[in-house]
Amino acid sequence: MPDLPAAIPASDITGLVLAGGRGQRMGGADKGLQTLHGQPLAAHVLARLAPQVGTIAISANRNHEIYATLGAPWQARVLADTLPDYPGPLAGLLAGLRAARTEWLLSAPCDSPWLPADLGARLAEASRARGVAIATATTTNAAGEVSLHPVFALLHTSLADDLAAFLDAGERKVRAWYARHTAAEVSFADERAFYNVNSLQELADLDRA
Repeated sequence: MPDLPAAIPASDITGLVLAGGRGQRMGGADKGLQTLHGQPLAAHVLARLAPQVGTIAISANRNHEIYATLGAPWQARVLADTLPDYPGPLAGLLAGLRAARTEWLLSAPCDSPWLPADLGARLAEASRARGVAIATATTTNAAGEVSLHPVFALLHTSLADDLAAFLDAGERKVRAWYARHTAAEVSFADERAFYNVNSLQELADLDRA
């Protein structure tokens, strides 16, 4: 990758909301379109991610017209996987890396309505400081256990060809792909910011809260 500038401005980052999954733990429902407090989950994520980036896109494999309306205020593009059969978040990342018109891609899943407002800034600073093409988020619980949140990530678009080759080899695991590279891990204090909704029951409980 090229030498990094003194800082990575938001204008050099494309945001990507990952909403291309099967929604298996939600009975096949399109997770990003399930509502929380009257708004689709993906709309909550878009609203928090958009101020952190210069342009934004949505990775989706269903309901493109609906997702396009969610992204309308920011003129978000809706991107489908280039690989068949819902191969996982790496396929969404590849679509984002290929379509980005900036040097950097900042990704977040569609079911994380409280993602940090400083996610992009902190991951960008870590990438610049360490001179690496990948930065991801971690949290530490009260027991001192560290959790990696791999799809909350900042990626340099020069990684696209390597990721394509990884997927072509039949690989699907995000952490296994990151292991091929040097990645910066950034610790965030607020575990709730990375909470993701895994079931319709969880969503109903949150909606009543």
